[in-house]
Amino acid sequence: MTAILPVKDLGRAREFYERKLGLEPVGLQQDGKFVFNANGAQLALFPKPEGTKAEHTAVSFLVDDIVREIRELESRGVAFHDYDLPGLKTVAHVCVLGSEKAAWFSDTEGNILCLHQQAG
Repeated sequence: MTAILPVKDLGRAREFYERKLGLEPVGLQQDGKFVFNANGAQLALFPKPEGTKAEHTAVSFLVDDIVREIRELESRGVAFHDYDLPGLKTVAHVCVLGSEKAAWFSDTEGNILCLHQQAG
């Protein structure tokens, strides 16, 4: 599987995904997208001058310990979103949604990303 995200600035986005998220770079493809290995799946950044218009989660990363991952990403400069909406409230960046926990953040290009952990 390859998730493809639109990016306005490929260099800026590559820096974020490689340095802040720690994804393994695969390389620039002939069609202009840049691909990363993401634990067996691929994440591709595709240059698009107008960027993203999505207001939903574009990619969610399954993690074993969401609190530890949040701390690690915050230490690299990633800022998490907090919500206080009917049916969606975060505490220390984490929302419990039925059988999973989730935390959201945005990349440098406005794509909404998520960490999620299966509860229990």
